[in-house]
Formats: sequence, C-alpha cells, structure tokens
Amino acid sequence: MRSTLMVVALGLLSTQALAGPGHAQSEAMDPDQADRTIAVEAGDIWFDPESLSVASGEVVAFEVTNSGQLEHEFVIGSAEAQNEHRKMMREMASGGGHGMHGDGHDMSQMHGAMNMPAVTLAPGETRTLVWKAPEQGASLTFACNVPGHFEAGMHGTLSVGE
Repeated sequence: MRSTLMVVALGLLSTQALAGPGHAQSEAMDPDQADRTIAVEAGDIWFDPESLSVASGEVVAFEVTNSGQLEHEFVIGSAEAQNEHRKMMREMASGGGHGMHGDGHDMSQMHGAMNMPAVTLAPGETRTLVWKAPEQGASLTFACNVPGHFEAGMHGTLSVGE
C-alpha cells in the first residue's frame, strides 16, 4: 500500500513537470486509413484492455481515452525502446532532460528517433493514434512511461499475428 501511494504521489508531481502539448506519433496517418478501431481506456494506473492482438500489416486506429485524474501516455514499442523512453522521461521530470522547456515537454523528436508511435492525454481527453503493425511475430508493449506509472503496472502486451 505504501509503495502504491508513493507511485501515485510521484505521478501527481511528474504530471505537472511533464505537462505540455502532447506527443506526436512517429508517422502521421489518417484514421480513415485504418482497417479497424480499438478502444483503449487509460485510468489511474491501468489500461483496459491489458493486452491487444493485431494482424501483421494491419492499420489500427487506437482510440485512447484518459478516464483518470493524471496525465497519461500511450506508447507502442519494444521492451528495450520502452525502457529507454522511461529513462528519458525520468530525466526530464528531474529537470535534466532532453527537450524540456520551461512550461512542458516536446517528445515528438524523441519518439520519431525511437520510432515509437505515441500520444499523451490530459485527464478526460480522447486522442486517436493510427499505427501500422509490423511483420508477424513482433514482441511489443504498450505503456505509459510517465515516471512511476509503468512501475505501478500501466503497461500491456501487443501481439502481432497473422
């Protein structure tokens, strides 16, 4: 219980430090290009559903709604890329970050360099992320890397199949 309260407190503090216009996805795609739409709810501190499956090459529009009281992000990437992103987010929250500006953050260049499609959502906000699945067998994770959120369990698996 104590660790859960600490994570929530850290999340509240980091939300202010990371407030900004949001993340850009690595490659802009029109939602009309999507083969289907998947609704994802981001709460404090969870995703629903906890796992997702898509077909290889499928274009998916993720309609992500933040029903929580904290800022969250929805980022798709490998475990290694998520770990690196989380490290950068912690550095930004502590004031030593790359891309940190006095009134917020601009992660669009970082996501582009890491090839990680993402959106950031304020409480109550809904945003759509359109993404094309890679080849079959990819091992991916979707996550919120706001400091403390991933560690509290705010991540899931994204399976790419036939």
